[in-house]
Amino acid sequence: MNAVLHPDHFSACDVTGPRFREAGDVTLDLFHRDGRVDDRWLGLHPREFALLWRLAQQPGALLTEAQLLAEAWGLPSDTICQSVAACVLRIGVKLDAVGLASLIGTHAEGGYVLVVPAPTDLSGGAGAAGAG
Repeated sequence: MNAVLHPDHFSACDVTGPRFREAGDVTLDLFHRDGRVDDRWLGLHPREFALLWRLAQQPGALLTEAQLLAEAWGLPSDTICQSVAACVLRIGVKLDAVGLASLIGTHAEGGYVLVVPAPTDLSGGAGAAGAG
């Protein structure tokens, strides 16, 4: 017989916002906590997923290690560790397996950015180049 569950039984699983987020050619799936390219899953560790999810929230925006520690992993931003760099390296290896090794860029002064190509104008050339 099925037991009656309290209405808040699954409250920790409730998610507000989108289930999917695009990171270039990678589709991030919050339910599976993984990313896929076409039908191939990347096999991301939960911290790798969280970091890539946060970068994909603002493609092209430079995020510092302190921001990623606090916003992706919930750690104090003054935490000193090399785990962000190691995590980015592990993600890069997994992205390289699907031909997307350059999806995460690094900045000379520190920090990381999701590198996504600018959208191309497929409307037939009557866009901004012809205005004037």
